[in-house]
Amino acid sequence: MADSPLGVRPCSMAAALEIVGERWSLLVLRELAYGVHRFGKIVGYTGAPRDILTDRLRKLEAAGVIERRQYCEHPPRYEYHLTQAGHELFPAMMSLLLWGDKWALDSPAVAFEHECGKPLSADVACRYCAGQITPHSLRLEPSDARQEG
Repeated sequence: MADSPLGVRPCSMAAALEIVGERWSLLVLRELAYGVHRFGKIVGYTGAPRDILTDRLRKLEAAGVIERRQYCEHPPRYEYHLTQAGHELFPAMMSLLLWGDKWALDSPAVAFEHECGKPLSADVACRYCAGQITPHSLRLEPSDARQEG
């Protein structure tokens, strides 16, 4: 991959960051994954300014990552929930959390454990062979070549 000609590389990661890469977006998704659905509590747990949080919620909803559900008619009030696309971000969020525990903090504020009782550990593995996915295990193949085969 490093030997490819220079130029802006088309990349799914860049496209994903257009949706979830703004400040506060992943923290909003964290709270929704933790079961926090109302605006006031999301503000409180993230520390996001209300106007910015409103903007992030609208963008995440427009991108199909979250959905808004009305829970009160008078006055109209809404809760926010993860869509399937939002739920599928959870492994990436947990990987960031574990990376932050190891490299960004001296002492994490909380420790997670799996339901099996063991400390949380996450690996990215191939669903076909169960091999760990690393930079060295990847091969770059243009997507149009995959469609032909």
